[in-house]
Amino acid sequence: MASAANCAVYFSSNTICLTVFEIKNHYLPATFVSRLPNTFGRSHNSVILTSSSTGINPRTAPSATAVENDGSLLDTVPTPKVIIDQDSDPDATVVEITFGDRLGALLDTMNALKSLGLNVTKANVYLDSSGKHNKFSITKASTGRKVEEPELLEAIRLTIINNLLQYHPESSSQLAMGATFGVEPPKEMVDVDIATHVRVRDDGPDRSLLFVETVDRPGLLVDIVKTITDINIAVESGEFDTEGLLAKATFHVNYKGKALIKPLQLVLANSLRYFLRRPSTEEASF
Repeated sequence: MASAANCAVYFSSNTICLTVFEIKNHYLPATFVSRLPNTFGRSHNSVILTSSSTGINPRTAPSATAVENDGSLLDTVPTPKVIIDQDSDPDATVVEITFGDRLGALLDTMNALKSLGLNVTKANVYLDSSGKHNKFSITKASTGRKVEEPELLEAIRLTIINNLLQYHPESSSQLAMGATFGVEPPKEMVDVDIATHVRVRDDGPDRSLLFVETVDRPGLLVDIVKTITDINIAVESGEFDTEGLLAKATFHVNYKGKALIKPLQLVLANSLRYFLRRPSTEEASF
């Protein structure tokens, strides 16, 4: 199967899902926590993240789930997928992680999220033809409400990718961030000019729908939202998917409570294309 890293899940009537277990109102002790280095500034359970200060310390030993009986790595490594979904649940941020049938360390991932000042209010694991899926509903511990801040959403994404690199180091070659944070860089890097696509269309009279696809990197979610808001366009909600080397985002946006007119759609699309195709690598630490 293709590999990817994403945080959300969608169910269809054609999909048969087997629930392995489900946890509700699960509050975990902060014992066995996998943390990112202190590149996140924390104040009152909030996280401030910039694309120029992100670090991940992966383990160097391969995961037992990725090793055959003879000790060699499996030939085909699936693409990790991490989806952050802000649309499907009005009261919680929904996160889904898939990595073929290899995904483990569920409790450690939940503990790592707790270290960011979050509660996992519901979690389940199910199996389908694409492998094992870990799905979480997350709220802020301080308010009991869903996560709204793009900095904290990006911290959630990087924390999950950090755990993937730690417990499944074979995923390093499938993730863009494996180039610097993993044990093995991707075999081929994607050309950002070719990979970047931006589209905007109407989604009713009160909002528009923005689609963005580009090469993944630390801080990308924060930078996209900042580029949008810098031209006075509001971001209502959306979904941010990490799929291997690429990131794919869908946002509901509006301008003063109305859908974007065509000239403003063009300004937004051109601004994002310009910014995403010319990342300021000289300022970044990755």
